Amino acid sequence: MPDITETAQRAAQEAGTILKHYFEEGFNIRLKGTADLVTDADVAAEQKVAEIILADFPEHSILGEEGHTADVASEHLWIVDPLDGTTNFAHGFPHFAVSIAYYHQGQPECGVVWNPIREDLYTAVRGGGAFHNGRPMRVAEGKSMSDVLIGVGFYYDRGEMMQGTLSAIRDCFGQKIHGIRRCGTASLDLAHVAGGLWGGYFEYELNAWDFAAGRLLVEEAGGVVTNCSGDPLPIGRTSVLAGAKCIVEDLTEITRRHLPE
Repeated sequence: MPDITETAQRAAQEAGTILKHYFEEGFNIRLKGTADLVTDADVAAEQKVAEIILADFPEHSILGEEGHTADVASEHLWIVDPLDGTTNFAHGFPHFAVSIAYYHQGQPECGVVWNPIREDLYTAVRGGGAFHNGRPMRVAEGKSMSDVLIGVGFYYDRGEMMQGTLSAIRDCFGQKIHGIRRCGTASLDLAHVAGGLWGGYFEYELNAWDFAAGRLLVEEAGGVVTNCSGDPLPIGRTSVLAGAKCIVEDLTEITRRHLPE
């Protein structure tokens, strides 16, 4: 049987080659919803990822943002975001990634995030640690809210969810954090937490393909990932909070307080 991590890495990098080509040569954009964009590159990259996975594992299921559907209870489930950070991509901002995770019986076993512009490769295998370009990653251990940067994401909703996020940001500054960062690519945001660049990160709504690989990066780097109420993550649309254990309790208190109903 082919190696799952090798397949995931190869699929991410080949999809990344497609993204880089479109990024440099041009693409078409259409709207899926308010500020929710999709491009030719998203679709082509997901097709390439699916082709590679199914060639090695024809019986496995794929859940992808751009059309591949699957039962989340499948024994062998791949969760794919072929272009995480489409809005960045569409505006020429070179901060986006391919995100691929493999779940076995509902648990993440392998995660790969590839930034094709910076050639940054983030990998994690359950029980085997998390790595950035082959170097081990650790979360920001032994720090408090007043020592760190906090990452945040905004969903497409411009109403109650946006207001809740802004209120939570205000309360984070009340804890004397060093700053807020909003980079627009959830998988890379979680990689920043795993690597200790940020002490924590939260977003009030994400889909499974946004966080599936990044979640394992954080966990294997010694961190904690829950929803914004502190409960376990489902495989589906949810809020997400991640951070070093020393940060998570205080950050969860803030995000729970402002969680949109």
